[in-house]
Parts: sequence; structure tokens; C-alpha cells
Amino acid sequence: MKTAAIYVRVSTTDQHVESQLYDLRELAAQRGLEVVQEYRDSGVSGKRARRPGLDALIADAQRKKFSVVLVAAFDRVARSVKHFLQLMDEFDSLGVVFISRRENIDTSGPMGRLFLTLIGSISELESALIRDRVLAGMRRAKLDGVRIGRAPMNLDRAAIVRDRLSGMTLTAVSKKWGVSRSLVCKLVNRSRAGDEGSVPPPAQVADLAVVPQSSSAEARW
Repeated sequence: MKTAAIYVRVSTTDQHVESQLYDLRELAAQRGLEVVQEYRDSGVSGKRARRPGLDALIADAQRKKFSVVLVAAFDRVARSVKHFLQLMDEFDSLGVVFISRRENIDTSGPMGRLFLTLIGSISELESALIRDRVLAGMRRAKLDGVRIGRAPMNLDRAAIVRDRLSGMTLTAVSKKWGVSRSLVCKLVNRSRAGDEGSVPPPAQVADLAVVPQSSSAEARW
């Protein structure tokens, strides 16, 4: 006998979950499922992705405590398409069958698998549309003369090395030049190694971390 979990939710505290529980227990008995746990969220909106009962359901699904989830309707688990898609993907990856009584959806059967395929296609389409909008925005920005990405830095790398070797602390040098401590170390190490070509040109320096950092203990060589 397959093990099942029941999830019920009501939006207000004056509503009751008993009718949902009665119908789902009856559905479980009809399908020969053993209900091992019931999860409830009372007075919680379906628009909230994080709910005590739902969080516990997902956590126990990850622990393989059951193989089937029964709900009264789609809107009991999620009110947004995005959240619903995420839950379906989570259950599918865990091998958990999802059954909704009102919509008569059972992801263990052929129609249920078709449903999951459609859900996956919608999710991929949504991701593709978002990516296309981002790329279109970047192209538009370039046409308007807006620079994409970090501007290259024109640093006096030799001066940075001289300041460090003159006795200035690592933190002081990084603050003076507005670069990271790690970049100062790299420039000095390469200078000491005598590898003149190893110091990155200005166009490549933009790819390195340039956020000034501070430390309570200023390291010295």
C-alpha cells in the first residue's frame, strides 16, 4: 500500500478544514492509500509561499516519508502560477505523485504526466521570455549609448606596488587606490616574481574585484 500525505488550507480562522479532510480521507481510501500524515495551514493566504504546514510537507517529502500528496484543489497549495510550478517541479524531482481532487489530476497516470509536461513547457517558456526581455533591454541600452558592465579602470599599477613595498599597510593601499586587497597582493606578487607581462592591462582589471575592503588587523609582509 502506498503511503500518502494530505494537505489542507483555509484562508481565515473562522473557516474549517474538516470538509477538506473528510473528502481527501475518503479519496485516499478509494485509491487504497495509507494516510501517514496530515498537514494544515489555517488562516494563511495561499499567496504566501512560506507556510508552516506546507514547509513541513515539503520537508517530509524530501525525507521520503510518503509517495503521494493529496489536496482538495490547486488553489489550496498555491495561488500564483510561479509558486505552483515550483511545487510541481519539486514533487516531480522527488518522485512524489500529486493528486488534486477538484481538478481530477493524478500525476501518476498518462494524463497526469501530460500535465507535468505542459507545466514544464510553460516554465521553460517563462524563463525564455524573461531572458529575451533582458537581452532586448541590453540591446536598447547599447543603442542609447549606455555602457553595459563595468567601466575599465586606468590604474597606475606600478604606483600601487611602490606604495605597498614602501611600507604602507595592505588596507591603506587598497583604500588609497579604491581597489581590493587581493588585487594589491596580486600586483605586488607578480612584480616581485619579475613577470612584467603578468600584470593585467586596464581592460582586464575591470574584471577583478574593486570594492574597497577593510580589516580590523592590517596585514603586513
